[in-house]
Amino acid sequence: MIQIDLSGKLALVTGCNRGIGKTMAEGLAEAGADIIGVSGSMPEKGSEVSKNVEALGRKFYAYQADFADRESIYTFIEKVKKEHSQVDILINNAGTILRAPAAEHPDEFWDKVIKINLDAQFILTREFGKEMIERGSGKIVFTASLLTFQGGINVPGYAASKGAIGSLIKAFANEWAGKGVNVNGIAPGYIATDNTEALRNDPERSASILGRIPAGRWGEPEDFKGPVTFLSSSLADYIHGTILMVDGGWMGR
Repeated sequence: MIQIDLSGKLALVTGCNRGIGKTMAEGLAEAGADIIGVSGSMPEKGSEVSKNVEALGRKFYAYQADFADRESIYTFIEKVKKEHSQVDILINNAGTILRAPAAEHPDEFWDKVIKINLDAQFILTREFGKEMIERGSGKIVFTASLLTFQGGINVPGYAASKGAIGSLIKAFANEWAGKGVNVNGIAPGYIATDNTEALRNDPERSASILGRIPAGRWGEPEDFKGPVTFLSSSLADYIHGTILMVDGGWMGR
């Protein structure tokens, strides 16, 4: 019988105070992992995700970091390395989206999205990944996007960042696959989270999107528990540089 068991593993999940990241953290805890949770708004105690993880008998370590600020990123990394012997699983989920037509897309939007969605994820992967290489084991999963493959509308910075994440996954995998470290990604389709609230509140866009999804519904954060635990487990040992679509069939349409 195939069963995923992450007992004894420590997973670092970014952007896990709500949405997909929260559910990913809970799914990993259900499989037996302890969780380091970090986001810009993560309370030190009492978050819903911490309560849910601890109710499963797992440990939850809460951190705050501003992924748009490089100094904050390095301070967070230093603190984690000081307080924990090793990170076995890294889930690069934190991200943001800022909407404006390309001709009016300000530098401030572009810079913030690239810093959070791309720069921070590269730094985290490099800094925790080098220790995984030394041990000869580790799992890294990025949250990619449909816009890793498509251009989107009114989100040029987000599309650029997620397109780059697709290439970054492959770049890390090419170098680290032979060193015992798996680097892969999950590409969410249209999921009912804060990031898609504007689309879901637009009757015309929402109907257009639903009309193309073969599954006939918006995705839910719960849809990511299985994929993230699988890619974080030994069942995925021979999977490298792959982006798993969790999109209700959107990309196959």
